[in-house]
Amino acid sequence: MKRLLCIALWAAAPLLALHRTAAAAIRPTVIELFTSEGCSSCPPAELYTAELARRPDVLALTFHVDYWDHLGWSDRFALPRATQRQRDYAQALRLPSVFTPQTVIDGTASFVGTDRRGIGSALADRREGPPIGLSMRDGEIAIRVPAGQSATPGNILLVAFRRSAVTSIGRGENSGRTIQEVNIVRSLRPLGRWQGRDVEFHLRGDSLPADSTDVAVLIQEDASSAIVGAASMMLRPDLGT
Repeated sequence: MKRLLCIALWAAAPLLALHRTAAAAIRPTVIELFTSEGCSSCPPAELYTAELARRPDVLALTFHVDYWDHLGWSDRFALPRATQRQRDYAQALRLPSVFTPQTVIDGTASFVGTDRRGIGSALADRREGPPIGLSMRDGEIAIRVPAGQSATPGNILLVAFRRSAVTSIGRGENSGRTIQEVNIVRSLRPLGRWQGRDVEFHLRGDSLPADSTDVAVLIQEDASSAIVGAASMMLRPDLGT
């Protein structure tokens, strides 16, 4: 009887392992703030985003757009890729135009970046997604997205960001102000696609912008722009402002 039980457990082990692999995990809600150092309405949204970034259930990212740069102050963190991402959201969410400060939650809901009530309400629900593995060894970053039950195709994105910065503004709408900035996106690159099967990627940490302190991995659906997976990892805690 004991022999039969052992055989049965051995035979079931691959199925149990598959079930564990496919199970969803609790993931952080992804908040993307589109902002600019040249926008006078943005510093309050930056402060609110900094508050949210301290929550363990939130992954906050700030994307600095470049279309404010011609109005007197050139944002040192502005990225054309950030501007394009905001325009893509405007199209996907059927918004009449882009604006700052704009907060997009999980790729599906848009708010003015200072709308504490609306954003706070949107953060009330728990999110689940594939348990993304992130690790770093000998300067190499390893990313693994395990097999899962979702069959919705999605793009896997790697975001390198800088945890904090302090900027003194010399011109433009914020002239004379000192701005506290958090989780500033320094690069955004596609890694590949996830279609419910196990995938793994490796890249050198020194291939990222030199001022990156952290990385995040997002899984974003093709059709709806919804973010269905997210994880982050600190690379270097030593970088100052």
